[in-house]
Amino acid sequence: MKKEERQTQLLEMINTEGNVSVSDIMETMNVSDMTVRRDLNELAHKGLVIRTHGGAQRVISVPNARERTHTEKKSLHEAEKTMIALKAASLINEGETVFLGPGTTLEQLACALCGRNIRVVTNSLPVFEILNQSSSVDLILTGGEYRHVTGAFVGSAALCTVESMRFSKAFISANGIIEGGVYTYSEAEGTIQKTALNRAAIKILLADSSKFGSYDFCEFYQLNGFDTLITDDAADQNTLADLQKQCNVIVCPTE
Repeated sequence: MKKEERQTQLLEMINTEGNVSVSDIMETMNVSDMTVRRDLNELAHKGLVIRTHGGAQRVISVPNARERTHTEKKSLHEAEKTMIALKAASLINEGETVFLGPGTTLEQLACALCGRNIRVVTNSLPVFEILNQSSSVDLILTGGEYRHVTGAFVGSAALCTVESMRFSKAFISANGIIEGGVYTYSEAEGTIQKTALNRAAIKILLADSSKFGSYDFCEFYQLNGFDTLITDDAADQNTLADLQKQCNVIVCPTE
């Protein structure tokens, strides 16, 4: 096989799998260790892959040039978010006090919690408006500085409210997860989410598979600090295996 053909096949393999090892490539393509490493180095030099210890991964998605609006996010990966939210709701027991952060997946979770006998603390106005329709939910909105783009309250007032409370579980979403870091666009929102997680006995991250391999402006937590990650079944097995080394992963079927 010519070098160009081999590297094209190799690039397709990395982009499909997301993250591959030298040994996997050697076995799949029947080439030597030296050939694989030389090809990976050339592809990395061209900016087509990212070289890792023992292999390579596909090029990381760059941060958004601007923060997506609430409306834009709501239309993305709706089926995946619904299944993730339903699974998250099944982990909440009657009488618990939980924190729900901002995000469209958390809004789906709020819909699933209407009618439950629980206490919910949130800094998300959309989450509050959904749960405010349920008389059985004991509901607390943090208040604070309002961010129109996401519908979240941030700042010192919101922070003081969260710092004064304890939660049995905190449910948080993210814009990106990569190399053990969990990212969001806004540092102010990240601060509230980090604080809520640190005040919770159990920390749960809700993220569809499109977030894997991406990052954003602010890293607010480490994945290994979460007890559980709930995601969908579109992620490749290598990615899931890597995530499972850092925390418990629940994969929800979307069909």
